[in-house]
Amino acid sequence: MILDPPLAAVLAATWPPERSERLGPWRLRVSAGGGQRVQATSVEDAWQPGDIAEAEAAMDRLHQPRIWVLGPQDAALDAALAARGYRVKDPVIAYVAPIDRLAGAVSPMAAFAHWPPLAITRDIWAEGGIGPDRCAVMDRVTTPKTAILGRTDDTPSGAAFVALAGRTAMLHALEVRPALRRQGSAHKMLTAAANWAQDQGATTFSLVATEANTAARTLYERTGMIAVDRYHYRVI
Repeated sequence: MILDPPLAAVLAATWPPERSERLGPWRLRVSAGGGQRVQATSVEDAWQPGDIAEAEAAMDRLHQPRIWVLGPQDAALDAALAARGYRVKDPVIAYVAPIDRLAGAVSPMAAFAHWPPLAITRDIWAEGGIGPDRCAVMDRVTTPKTAILGRTDDTPSGAAFVALAGRTAMLHALEVRPALRRQGSAHKMLTAAANWAQDQGATTFSLVATEANTAARTLYERTGMIAVDRYHYRVI
């Protein structure tokens, strides 16, 4: 299954930078915090080795960290950046599934959609390192969006964010409190997110996870999600 729109467009709509600029072959993302996804530079056209220094100078001028995001199609640029001393950071896998594969019955006492996020939802994100900068990313999404609050034994256990790009929904910022993990809360939040997205007209559900997050990847693969794309960052 291929994402429609493509992964880059889904990410741009559901986790957007403050702004982006085109500079020659490069797409520069500009944000005051919010993580590398909204600050990374990518390539969109044919480039020459000398163009890399121009992009680096622009990142510096814009007060952005020197971060690049690269997919499997960017092997030549990946090698050029490695030669300049950039190291690989956070290889990521994109997962996708038909929405009806994930939607299903879930009690509103176990997980429910709401917007704007409740204070407890923001507290759970903050406990997991998803602070005001990342919440600001959610706030500036202009497509349909919602937060999910998970509960275990009447105790708030987790939080997540989901938004639409066309008929594709993408899940972000899934966080479960450490003491309440491995009790099914993440799965119930995933189901609640799919239910909400289906009600909004989505036909496809997607998310991204780092390769290192084996617990999350096991859950996604167990629910029938399929890995369809990969990317990684390079940082200096």
